[in-house]
Amino acid sequence: MKTSPLLQVLGAALLAAISTFAAAQAYPSRPITVVVPFAAGGPTDTIARILGDRMARSLGQPVVIENTAGAGGTIAGNRVARATPDGYTVAIGHVGTHVIAGAVQKTSYDVYADFEPIGLACANPQIIVTKMDVPAKDLKELIAWTKANGDKVSSGTGGPGTPSHIMAVYYNKETGSSLQIIHYKGSGPALQDVIAGHIDMTFDQAANALPQVRAGKIKAYAVTSKSRLTSQPDIPTVDEAGLPNFYMSVWHAFWAPKGTPKEVVNRLNAALVETLADPAVQKRLQDLGQELFTREQQTPEALRAWHKAEIDKWWPLIKTAGIKSE
Repeated sequence: MKTSPLLQVLGAALLAAISTFAAAQAYPSRPITVVVPFAAGGPTDTIARILGDRMARSLGQPVVIENTAGAGGTIAGNRVARATPDGYTVAIGHVGTHVIAGAVQKTSYDVYADFEPIGLACANPQIIVTKMDVPAKDLKELIAWTKANGDKVSSGTGGPGTPSHIMAVYYNKETGSSLQIIHYKGSGPALQDVIAGHIDMTFDQAANALPQVRAGKIKAYAVTSKSRLTSQPDIPTVDEAGLPNFYMSVWHAFWAPKGTPKEVVNRLNAALVETLADPAVQKRLQDLGQELFTREQQTPEALRAWHKAEIDKWWPLIKTAGIKSE
């Protein structure tokens, strides 16, 4: 007796569903690769290795770090977006790779729609810092000083389209200042020129700036977040210092390729949540100046909403200012 075409199609669909479910139930059965969009030794790589080592214990399989640097993180983004959606290739990224990159350059994938969110991990707020001989004693005085001196005040960035560049543009917009924006090949060289007194200020990640603040080599005016840093609570927030809602952080999160089964995403999220609850991991991240997201913020749904909100906030500013990467 012949089987009808409809039954054949339904049978094939059922077999595919059973196969997908069985694969998800057995997940993971081999090592998982976390694609890092930057070179080894940088902040994202360090965070990936701290989290990956602990997640491997939760998952029962090795977590392998693969550094795929270049093009502002988009080479790595394309690698994960085009990977088989089975949970064995995932991305770690941040506001630069998964928000800013989509606005400052053409990508072969959608930085939002082509990924399944796994969870938010940690964030590193920016700190507004200047060279030591800037006369302003607090942020209100700094704003008055930058407005009064126009483009005579220089602000260094890590390069076109980097978070420090976006922040300088944002600062000009919010305060009515006219900072002269000077691009460097990385935030490290920009900070070194602030220390040397060659430029006046910069907006840098807390992890990079704090050692220099503690050493008395630069002045810190405010942290660009809603709460003070756990690792340096004497620096006020922008809300406290006189520039309300001037927030930006280099937050890190994990994504899987679009179409990854929900059961697999949930398994990865559970491993991430367990990892972030580990006191040893928390201490290592906090020592790097990282702030942890709350348990409620660590869900895939929370990352999806956060990611969309960041795109809605930064893309209009970037496009209006005509910011492009090199």
